[in-house]
Amino acid sequence: MERVKGTIIEIIYYNEENCYAVIGMENPEMDFVAVGYLPHAEKGRVFVLEGQWKNHATYGEQFAFTAFTEEMPGTAEGIEAFLASGLLKGIGKKTAAAIVARFGEDTLRIIEEDPMRLAEISGIGPKTAATVGEAYRAHREFAQITVYFQQYGISPAYAMKLYKVYGSDTIRAVEENPYQLVDDVFGIGFKKADAIAEKLGIAKDSEFRIRSGIAYALWAYTGEGHTFIPQKLFCEKTAEFLDVSANDIYEMTVQMAFEGDVHLETLEGRSVLFPIALWKAEQNVCARLMELNEAPLAHIADDEEMERLIRSIESETGFELSENQRFAVSSSLKNGVSVITGGPGTGKTTILNTIMRIFDRSNIKAAVAAPTGRAAKRISETSGYPASTIHRLLEYYYSEGEDAMRFGKTEEDPLDYEAVIIDEASMVDILLMNGLVSAIQPGTRLILVGDADQLPSVGPGNVLRDIIDSEAIYSVKLTEIFRQARESMIVVNAHRINRGEYPDCNAKGKDFFLLRTENEKEMLATIKDLNIRRLPKFYTECDPVRDIQVMTPVRKSFLGTHQLNKELQAILNPPSPEKRERKHGERIFREGDKIMQIKNNYQLSWKRLDDLQDGQGIFNGDVGFIQSIDTENGYVYALFDDNKYVHYEFSQLDEVELAYAITVHKSQGSEFPIIVMPVTWFPPMLATRNLLYTAVTRAKKAVVLVGSEARMNNMVDNNRIVERYSGLAVRLKEYMKMGL
Repeated sequence: MERVKGTIIEIIYYNEENCYAVIGMENPEMDFVAVGYLPHAEKGRVFVLEGQWKNHATYGEQFAFTAFTEEMPGTAEGIEAFLASGLLKGIGKKTAAAIVARFGEDTLRIIEEDPMRLAEISGIGPKTAATVGEAYRAHREFAQITVYFQQYGISPAYAMKLYKVYGSDTIRAVEENPYQLVDDVFGIGFKKADAIAEKLGIAKDSEFRIRSGIAYALWAYTGEGHTFIPQKLFCEKTAEFLDVSANDIYEMTVQMAFEGDVHLETLEGRSVLFPIALWKAEQNVCARLMELNEAPLAHIADDEEMERLIRSIESETGFELSENQRFAVSSSLKNGVSVITGGPGTGKTTILNTIMRIFDRSNIKAAVAAPTGRAAKRISETSGYPASTIHRLLEYYYSEGEDAMRFGKTEEDPLDYEAVIIDEASMVDILLMNGLVSAIQPGTRLILVGDADQLPSVGPGNVLRDIIDSEAIYSVKLTEIFRQARESMIVVNAHRINRGEYPDCNAKGKDFFLLRTENEKEMLATIKDLNIRRLPKFYTECDPVRDIQVMTPVRKSFLGTHQLNKELQAILNPPSPEKRERKHGERIFREGDKIMQIKNNYQLSWKRLDDLQDGQGIFNGDVGFIQSIDTENGYVYALFDDNKYVHYEFSQLDEVELAYAITVHKSQGSEFPIIVMPVTWFPPMLATRNLLYTAVTRAKKAVVLVGSEARMNNMVDNNRIVERYSGLAVRLKEYMKMGL
């Protein structure tokens, strides 16, 4: 590590959000450019930087620093420049000159120790003098805190977040319990806090560490889709992770349950542990579903009237319903809550459209929603009725007072509808379902439509499957494939796969293909050729970026999303002098790139271009396109589904990734004209029947599998379904047994 001292003479670039700075500096020996994280970078400030010289391909030699200390100016000229920098509110250039003229080189000591003497200067009153003194002390205090945290690898940006939370008590608070940072400071996780604690000498069996480790491990399990975890298994695994005894973990879980931080209960004869929020959500979803199911409903039609309505709609649309479809329509209108489930080609869309028309003719105010923008858009296109995301239906917003996201529609301010239809219900997790049922008034019909054989929701819970398995809610399963759908091998093969039968590939004139090869390099070459040449040539008006979606079960590996995105970006959106780009870690984002949001960001602002509405929240799985990159100010502008226009700061680019290739899990709720998927060796827990089924059912025009027929057949044979711990089905069954 080298040390270089310099005075800031130019601010080339500065990001207020994360303190990243590109600054011009000078010392008696040279002028140079420095890059790194520096809070409150202002001209005239003097720093000793620690780092190393690097040669940037575009900007030449730079000093990249990772640590710094500030040297306060000692000369009258330096002090005046420092005060005039604007760092201390209430002091401008003229006032700075007057102060230094009065106090000289003693100025900074007076500001820190006896700031009220500033009132001796004409134009400075006691209030301003106190404000300046307080600002200077805060500046010095923060500088010390920043230097202190450098030894623990905490950047100035995070140090600033800590200081905003703890103020002058920052160092004391961290030294007493670094694990409180996990709860108090966004962006600092357990592992970062644990590393700080280790450097501070905090014992592994510290109560602070065990408590925080339990919370971390519990939410890690929910990240895998569980709403609870068996207590014995949890104690064993968490003890191993924290390197403490299982008994230490057990005793702390009991204590945390007693204090209300987690929930312990016996479920089906075993002790299980819930995060408190998920336990409350399961309890409420169960109670609200049963309340909605049993509430009196507004009359729509008797059997004869219903038959007349259906026949009239059949005549209007040209689609004749089967007996099972008729039954699905009428039963959904007779029950407070109902489920309609079935695979592709079984007529779910036709039923949904029929129900909406019946509501329309019966003057029943109804809403249709889906978990994703893409799914909602598809409903609107196929039905002609407006549909929205569930979040938009519930008026999701950021509450500044609570510093959290909230649903605008709640039990206190419910939805003003007499019926609510949710499509793609297999994607709805327990927390979203809790928000939904809480906002629906008893007497409102709730109709859930989806394919229970698809992969479960990304978030915790197994809501649709649990509701069906409980047998507490009326469910209709559609099994008949209709004539038009039977002409599609996509539909036929999806059902074959679901039954455990091997798909029929490469039928002449059909839409399901397997391009056989055992070599992964050949698979990659074929996938690239399909995107750039073969598919656009075969299917007229095929946009390789918008109409073709490459899917894969994995993120890492030769045929995972990371490598495929790199390869596909190079051919579908290559570098160009006309396209600006931004390197972020090992990835390059370029104007025109297809991207996906990979984490929920509830505070990211958006504006809808068609109706100029604005709001907050871009969610995990949302797909968009980079419209422009502002390299000067550090922004990436993107347009997402549902016409949401957003901008990211460069520091936020870890929230998105390229989406030329996506995982099958991320494809849920979406439909693409053409899907292309490699079929090679993948981990058995991912190379499963329902993953292949989910991938195939995402395609509208064509499925192209590239790879090994034996591996494809192995996926069909592998009917492994990873157990997802979820208590909703049990609660619904118990509710029914109790006769409540």
